[in-house]
Amino acid sequence: MKKGLFLLLLGAVLGVIGWRYYQRAGNSTVGQRLDQAADKARAVATEAKQAGPVEGGKNTSEKIQEELAETGKKLRSEARTVGELADDARIVAIIKGKYMVDSNLSVLAISVDCRAGEVKLTGSVTAEEYIGRAVNLARQTHGVRNVIPLLVVKN
Repeated sequence: MKKGLFLLLLGAVLGVIGWRYYQRAGNSTVGQRLDQAADKARAVATEAKQAGPVEGGKNTSEKIQEELAETGKKLRSEARTVGELADDARIVAIIKGKYMVDSNLSVLAISVDCRAGEVKLTGSVTAEEYIGRAVNLARQTHGVRNVIPLLVVKN
């Protein structure tokens, strides 16, 4: 009991010492970094306003707005890609869940892959009619555009 209390107290003391060292070493916190970034953005915006027109007839603030618009397009495009990946994962999970509930289909024997709403089923089933059942369950899932059945019958 005393040993445990001593170790707890020692850990707390070492934690405080480590935190103080971390702060003195010039490592800023996330809030401090955000403040620094905001200050830099304000300074750049002020310089852009003071710069006035530049070559090509556009002032710096107009260029910045164009660059931000382009960056926004890229971010939206990447967000769409991430959204599609999440949607594909959702589709696979739902189809696998349907196969788990169906006693004639084995989740372990059927592999489900999805890319942009196109589902590919590979693996095996115990009877020919279960291929159709697996395909129908996949097609009935929201977000599925096409199902490619590559299933074989194995006894």
